[in-house]
Amino acid sequence: MRVLFVTPECYPLVKTGGLADVSAALPPALNHAGADVRLLLPGYPAVLNGLTNLHEVGDLITDLPGCDRAQLLIGRTPDGVLAYALDAPSLYNRPGNPYLGPDGNDWPDNAQRFAALAWCASGFAAHDAYDPWWRPDVLHGHDWQTGLIPAYLTLRPDRFDGPFRPATVMTIHNIAYQGQFGAWMMGDLGLPSSAYRIDGVEYYGGIGYLKAGCLYADRLTTVSPTYAHEIQTDEHGMGLQGLLAGRADSLTGILNGVDYHIWDPTTDPHIAARYSAEDLGGKDLCKADLQAAFGLDRRPDAPLAGVVSRLTWHKGLDLVLEAATQWVAWGGQLAVLGSGDHASEAGFRHLAAWYPHSVGVTIGYDEALSHRIQAGADILLVPSRSEPCGLTQLYALKYGTLPLVRRTGGLADTIVDANPAAANDGSATGFQFVNPTAQELTWALRRAATLYRKPERWHAMQQRAMTRDFGWHGPAEEYMELYREIAPALVA
Repeated sequence: MRVLFVTPECYPLVKTGGLADVSAALPPALNHAGADVRLLLPGYPAVLNGLTNLHEVGDLITDLPGCDRAQLLIGRTPDGVLAYALDAPSLYNRPGNPYLGPDGNDWPDNAQRFAALAWCASGFAAHDAYDPWWRPDVLHGHDWQTGLIPAYLTLRPDRFDGPFRPATVMTIHNIAYQGQFGAWMMGDLGLPSSAYRIDGVEYYGGIGYLKAGCLYADRLTTVSPTYAHEIQTDEHGMGLQGLLAGRADSLTGILNGVDYHIWDPTTDPHIAARYSAEDLGGKDLCKADLQAAFGLDRRPDAPLAGVVSRLTWHKGLDLVLEAATQWVAWGGQLAVLGSGDHASEAGFRHLAAWYPHSVGVTIGYDEALSHRIQAGADILLVPSRSEPCGLTQLYALKYGTLPLVRRTGGLADTIVDANPAAANDGSATGFQFVNPTAQELTWALRRAATLYRKPERWHAMQQRAMTRDFGWHGPAEEYMELYREIAPALVA
């Protein structure tokens, strides 16, 4: 089973969110399950510099939307996975964030940049394939940046009607990001004008990249079972709920996994001391290290809550700002790492200034510091209003840092609330609240603080959380089964 995994991000080459972690961990797991998976990435400077043994494949590409000349290169990721890079300097040779310019706004040619990526992926199916030596059975695109892949294969048979049409899978990592661009760009993007209709790529008066992927792909997946249901509803569908409900039989929720080679307190090089479920002693040293890093009082008895997140309303961080005063009054501490909208950043800075010994804030992102928070905190706060899957709560489980989450999406699928029944039968692994209000978050924090004062029960819950297995083996097998369903004639 040959699979081309088309993604705009892959850790450690380029990362803005959890998609990069998935793109790094899932392909090796699929290869271990018997697939032949290769990546296709935009040729950002960090990608070209990070791939090893990089060399050219095939001829120059001269028909990309928005780009006269490009070259397909191939090399290996740091994990050894074969990866193509679309080397188109006019589109990708830019510093910093892959989507945003120096002014903080979207690059004005993002439509062309990611249409070119989708066009290149589709080119693997053409008669004059960009790589004549390897053809995929499945094209698996991720998020709106790859949404035009199934559209090109369907709408441009004149260009992409090769020896066989690969099956297509579209994975929605976050439906809030959809890639919508002006209708006047249809011709520039290589789309026929006849496709600009409500049952085509038209979306609220523009061109919808994610909508196109959801409409034309053979199968749709998203990153947790609960989120697959939620995005079919008015509350969470973001305008695509009708389309997705109509394709419910083709939509599957497959929970993301964790790369335990990176996230494991027994081997983590970033933390102050290593520890395990059998010996939690090192976690106390990690807590002291975290308190020192954020300028908090060295208080082993203080319940320390951590946040590693974008600081936005969507992530529910305004609820944390409202609940923080009560948390501090109960003797709690708070360590926050993240960046986001200016109001949220200012709110957390003000909170840290008001409670300098109880609240510490670092604006930005620091991979090593995120590991130290996972290891040193007692509780990880994930109060999202919507969360497709979430990875930080899965990391927290492995580190014995009990997640406190809102019951939505993948958070609902992965955390067992410490209600009386779950506490008594030994299944609880964290804390949940239902409605996105500061009052409900405060109640959940109160429950957590009360249990924290009962060390034997708290340690038993930590050890239980650390034994939960959210590795990639299970999700990889689910993807393999999906690939076999849509390309059965291609499997030996």
